[in-house]
Amino acid sequence: MKIISLFAGAGGMDLGFIQAGHQIIWANDNDPDCAATYRHNIGNHFVLANIQEIDTNKIPQGDIVIGGFPCQGFSCANLKRTIGDERNTLYLEFVRVVQAKMPAYFIAENVRGILSLDNGKVIEMIVNDFINIGYNVTYRLFNTADYGVPQIRMRVIILGVRKNINYRKHPKFPEPTHSKNIGLFNQKPWITISDALKNIPEPDDKTHPLLNHVYSKYKVINRNFTGHRKTNPNKPSPTILARGNGKGGVVAIQHPNNHRRMSVRESAIIQTFPLDFDFFGSLGSMYRQVGNAVPVLFAKQIAQEFDEDIESLL
Repeated sequence: MKIISLFAGAGGMDLGFIQAGHQIIWANDNDPDCAATYRHNIGNHFVLANIQEIDTNKIPQGDIVIGGFPCQGFSCANLKRTIGDERNTLYLEFVRVVQAKMPAYFIAENVRGILSLDNGKVIEMIVNDFINIGYNVTYRLFNTADYGVPQIRMRVIILGVRKNINYRKHPKFPEPTHSKNIGLFNQKPWITISDALKNIPEPDDKTHPLLNHVYSKYKVINRNFTGHRKTNPNKPSPTILARGNGKGGVVAIQHPNNHRRMSVRESAIIQTFPLDFDFFGSLGSMYRQVGNAVPVLFAKQIAQEFDEDIESLL
């Protein structure tokens, strides 16, 4: 199927859809480093621009719109959701593009906190907005460790299906392939951070061939708060973090040996990017690009649920 990608970042979700056999025909983000990374690794269909300034007539027609719209500023105190409300502008842009292109499907990814914002009013607002423009909407909270990603990463996936699509053709959310409970439903055990990084040399070994194998020298201090907790080598990685607005320092997770921070490359491995995926920009920018991404393997499993024959959907 043909995919339109909004808030594409470095392209984690896009790469997963490509690996599942889909074609990304148009992608957008406003970060220049993301643009450099995406164009180098995925393709020149990336448009570097503020989505608010893009005429939807210049976006090609696609079968699926995908993307993780930012949720910063969703207080939902203003349920009228006016265009002038800057807090909700980027979310409204996702709605605007979907309404203009009316694809068969849309997939939106977001943090788990979106479910509890304003006691659930925000997710209710989102669902109703998409229902009102012609979609049936479902959503579910996922832990990507349940899908072979070596990382505890809780994310909400919102699935929209255009109302004229035959209900027998509605895609389903993928079933878990892994579990922390070994043997449950014939699922495989979670992949630990140590398993994922077992063959990765130290970044200070200058003979290694790995791209982006550079790391933050920020001191390792074991304290019970974000970015300072000791990493358990026998569990999946803690969530790979980012500062999505480009401000503030990046919080790099500790290596499973807890002797240093993980490198950009190690973080990308935990996000299931291939080893030859090359990130561009400063150290902080590369960490942010990795941390903001959808794990490639998880995106691939979502993408595999879509019928490739668009003509058979009605």
